Amino acid sequence: MLTLRNLALDDAAAIRRIYSGNAVTYLGRPEMTETEADKYVAQVQQWAAADPVQQYILGVDVAGDLVGVVKLGRRRGNHGRVSYVLREDCWGNGHATASVRELVTFACTTAGFASLGAKHHPDNPASGRVLAKAGFTCAGIKAGMVEYTLAHLEG
Repeated sequence: MLTLRNLALDDAAAIRRIYSGNAVTYLGRPEMTETEADKYVAQVQQWAAADPVQQYILGVDVAGDLVGVVKLGRRRGNHGRVSYVLREDCWGNGHATASVRELVTFACTTAGFASLGAKHHPDNPASGRVLAKAGFTCAGIKAGMVEYTLAHLEG
């Protein structure tokens, strides 16, 4: 069973595994180091405690195994920005689609966003398929990235 959950300090090793290998190919960053993973989890916990929360970062947990991260950033006009990354050995199992769908539900109910956007690198069509399956519509290319929108969220 897949669930989205807050990150705990002991998730740093799993975060490092998520941000490694081919999973970082289109993220514009190198693999995460141990120190970076520790700092990342601590920062995520601070952001989660903020009021209002400007960025939600939730772990993708599959049967007790942290396999990815989904993010929901707050933008102007009650708009949210979605992103996600899954551990490479978990690709192709539907976890990305399921977690983005869960994040959309969270965005329109708990977080109260009116619309969502997302983007992916044009050389990563699998990410576009995830977004389309989760209800997003391709809006074209902007700044070299494929942009998606999901408007009129209802709780």
